[in-house]
Amino acid sequence: MSKSQKGKNQHVVPHPDGWAVKSEGAGRATRVTETQREAMEIAREIAKNQGSERIVHGENGRIRQKNSYGNDPHPPNG
Repeated sequence: MSKSQKGKNQHVVPHPDGWAVKSEGAGRATRVTETQREAMEIAREIAKNQGSERIVHGENGRIRQKNSYGNDPHPPNG
């Protein structure tokens, strides 16, 4: 998969009904769940399928975790 085919990063963000999975740049949520854990699992599967990143935000909106699936710009050595 080339970089031009890379999927959109998946964000897990607070939502009035719980937690939302949103594609980067999208106006609407892909899915809304009751728990952050469930939203994180959905976002991970989408990111893995698309070779993109999952970005988890805390309740305050700040990024608290990032996971890259397939397009890590800084892979570890070795």
